Amino acid sequence: MSDKPGRALLTVLIAIALSAGLTGCDMIQQQLGIEDPAAKAAKADAEGKAVGGACRQSGRAIEDCYSIYSWLPKSATYEGWRDMDAYMRDNKLETVEPQLPPVAAPGTRRKTPAAENSSAATKAGKTPAEKPAEKH
Repeated sequence: MSDKPGRALLTVLIAIALSAGLTGCDMIQQQLGIEDPAAKAAKADAEGKAVGGACRQSGRAIEDCYSIYSWLPKSATYEGWRDMDAYMRDNKLETVEPQLPPVAAPGTRRKTPAAENSSAATKAGKTPAEKPAEKH
């Protein structure tokens, strides 16, 4: 009979250890940079809606938006585009022309304007120092 209190105590200690270990999972995942799949999908969905709305407001066709932002879900991008289209029609808003070029996909590198100017000058057979100054 003396074994039953010890077994109950052992069961309680194991339950406490497991619950303490499981509560630390979120902290461990955060430290390791592991993202919850549901949270990642919700974030991509929200970003897709925002980008779709911005594409519509800037006058981009939905096909252009799909190709520029190919890493975002198309369904969310379309939903954002469609919602913004309805909003703009209801409120009789005009499109806003984009001032900057589209962003590069995550994980890719874009050329800086200085690098683009030097590569254009090199293609023309001139060094960057020989390229005439542009007036703005």
